Amino acid sequence: MNTWVFDFEDVTGGYGGSVVVRGLTGAVAAGQALCVLGRNGVGKSTLLRLLHGFLPLARGSVRFAGRDLAGLDPARRTALGVSFAPQERIVFDDLTVRENLTLMRPGHPLAALAPYFARFPRLAERLGQHAGTLSGGERKLLSLLRVLAEDRPVALLDEPSEGVQSESVRQMATLIGERKAAGAAFVIVEQNLELVEAVADRYLILDQGRTVQAGDRSTLRRAELVAHLRV
Repeated sequence: MNTWVFDFEDVTGGYGGSVVVRGLTGAVAAGQALCVLGRNGVGKSTLLRLLHGFLPLARGSVRFAGRDLAGLDPARRTALGVSFAPQERIVFDDLTVRENLTLMRPGHPLAALAPYFARFPRLAERLGQHAGTLSGGERKLLSLLRVLAEDRPVALLDEPSEGVQSESVRQMATLIGERKAAGAAFVIVEQNLELVEAVADRYLILDQGRTVQAGDRSTLRRAELVAHLRV
């Protein structure tokens, strides 16, 4: 029986008086990734913002290691062990690449990130460059490395492969796999089936803010995933 390190139940909420997602339930154990899929505009990013406390819950609960996170703001959730890489505003544009990577880990040597730089050498070459001058794909990679470098038990990733070249997506999948092997848990909103199939242990498919299908990777087929992603 799985012991969930991060789980949510009946999550309902949105923006202002507008409810975007309704009754969403999911869970992930240490060393697993839960991938959230669906067409654009079905509530995937809203779900992550609700899970990390950027939006208030209208109903439902979110738990980390059995602790109810109700009422805790994003900073507190991060401090407890839940990192978040959003789809937008993913890096601090006015800070350098180096500053983005060290801001949340003061006192930790940059040398500890050498394995990441080996996979993404272009970021290593741009340590003194302002993050806002990077390409969209490079900013996505920087955002991922920032979250991985925080080395927290849970990471919420919103469209990490968006704008990233295929070879870098494969490297990204390898890094996520390594962190899973070390015991980290992930909730990943993603459209790229190459990444999903490489890292997912569980799936949650949304349509119009509701769950239309859920299960572990053995229960879902690629044709079903494609059908739910098709516009």
